[in-house]
Amino acid sequence: QVQLVESGGGLVQAGGSLRLSCAVSGRTFSSSAMGWFRQAPVKEREFVAAISGSGGITYYADSAKGRFTISRDNAKNTVYLQMNSLKPEDTAVYYCAARKYIVAVTTTSAYDFWGQGTQVTVSS
Repeated sequence: QVQLVESGGGLVQAGGSLRLSCAVSGRTFSSSAMGWFRQAPVKEREFVAAISGSGGITYYADSAKGRFTISRDNAKNTVYLQMNSLKPEDTAVYYCAARKYIVAVTTTSAYDFWGQGTQVTVSS
């Protein structure tokens, strides 16, 4: 049984910041690469950021690069997404995901476990 629980979403004005958290239980956390994805209404789920099991390698979508930072604290079994300079187009439900392997990847199908999502709304 693997559980992922996201938190930290909310309403913020354009240009503001939020930090999302994802707490993981039921698996050896340091052995799992992690990812953040998002889905806006009537749109497909899209990749945002990923991080390797050790935290040494990260990947970002072009839309997130330079504004978002993914990190992890393996002692706390938690992964974070720091979002700065938020734009209205960042509005979406953000999902945390884990895979069985330590290598970070960017495709949805490569992830094995998913959280329930947390809403991020950026007003203009």
